Amino acid sequence: MDLVESLKHPEGKTLEFKRDLSNPDGALKTIVAFANTAGGTLLVGVEDRSGRVCGVRDPLDLEERLANLISDLITPRLVPELELLRWRRTQVLAVQVHPSASRPHYLKREGLTGGVYVRVGSTNRRADRELIEELRRFVRGETFDEQAMLGVDSEALDFRAASESFAPVRKLVRSDLETLRLVTVNQGRKVPTVGGMLLFGQHREQHFPDAWIQAGRFRGTDKSRVIDTVEIRSLPVRAIEEGIAFVQKHAVHGAAIGAVRRKERWNLPPVAVREAVINAVAHMDYAQRGGPIRISVFDNRLEVENPGLLPFGLTIEDLPRGISKLRNRVIGRVLHALGLIEQWGSGIQRMTAACREAGLAPPVFEEIATRFRVTVSTERVSRPALDRTDEAILNALAGGKGLLTSEIANSVELTSRATRTRLAKLVGRGLVREIGTGPQDPKRRYFKAE
Repeated sequence: MDLVESLKHPEGKTLEFKRDLSNPDGALKTIVAFANTAGGTLLVGVEDRSGRVCGVRDPLDLEERLANLISDLITPRLVPELELLRWRRTQVLAVQVHPSASRPHYLKREGLTGGVYVRVGSTNRRADRELIEELRRFVRGETFDEQAMLGVDSEALDFRAASESFAPVRKLVRSDLETLRLVTVNQGRKVPTVGGMLLFGQHREQHFPDAWIQAGRFRGTDKSRVIDTVEIRSLPVRAIEEGIAFVQKHAVHGAAIGAVRRKERWNLPPVAVREAVINAVAHMDYAQRGGPIRISVFDNRLEVENPGLLPFGLTIEDLPRGISKLRNRVIGRVLHALGLIEQWGSGIQRMTAACREAGLAPPVFEEIATRFRVTVSTERVSRPALDRTDEAILNALAGGKGLLTSEIANSVELTSRATRTRLAKLVGRGLVREIGTGPQDPKRRYFKAE
């Protein structure tokens, strides 16, 4: 392993420094947390925070001591890679821990209920009962929303609500409930899955009281002054649209004060808003109790936060590369069938691209306590990226009267199909507004967003 390359990075989810092993508890907790979460590297002989290399004394003895501690005090058995790395006149002990197929690992003296740790940012967090169960499901290759809902029957699902959700895509028939895993067979009878109950359950709040969205608009940059708040308790497919609409109502239209009059401008790319809200619903840990999805709109940013850390094995650095692990297979399958999720792992990339094209900083992704947060800034760091054709379309719309697709196509000398593709992207970036009865409305008009 390359010590210099590791020292270039700060401590985080997959990297920790320890000056020594005078108190080995912290190192053992880190090793357990790495194995349970996404793996990582522990460097002994490097000062916390400062990253200054102080080295270790008696490196061979230290290596043997740590190997024995890991073998004696951690269960199930864990065998990380230990390596001594030379640094000038001293050495550093590197412990490379891989994500384990035997999780949950825990400290023997604290037991399974108190000795399981996971990695959150640069800290180790003791796992509660729900998190331990998620670790077990992960190892079995199962998801929470695939589990059978015992004590209720398939009639607990609102087939009419499900049919209405699918109506714009296709006609839903009863057999589709099994294909989509909204129902499953348990002990010879059909019962809803957790995902089916969450999506279309008639009394879902009785079983999942935190499966809703809390949305708020705050004046300034903190939550001390509330302008508007709403509780969105609709079924998830509808709740996604209501959550997006709340953001559009309060944040997508910002004020730009000109020399003569006040102009309205779009200050958040709709694509980024859409992906942030959909991802929160698709990846929420519905087994957690204590808090809903939260959408917070401030003067300078949008925050969308859902219960649940990243799926095990995934890091913040993986997200922009399109690496994705779906926490809820049933919910993900339905959202994909409805066209709300286009391709696994592409949502974060679309969100990032939309921000970049709008001249905004890339979105920020964080794990906080046992929640995941996406922050999209509304402050521009550069001019929106436009090519000549995009500029020509915006110039054609500058009159403010609104144009049909055919009129724009004639103006910029493109086919109607190519023009529609361009317009869809400009609408998604918040640069063009679309007014009509829907995507299939042949008379819908396009306006330049100030």
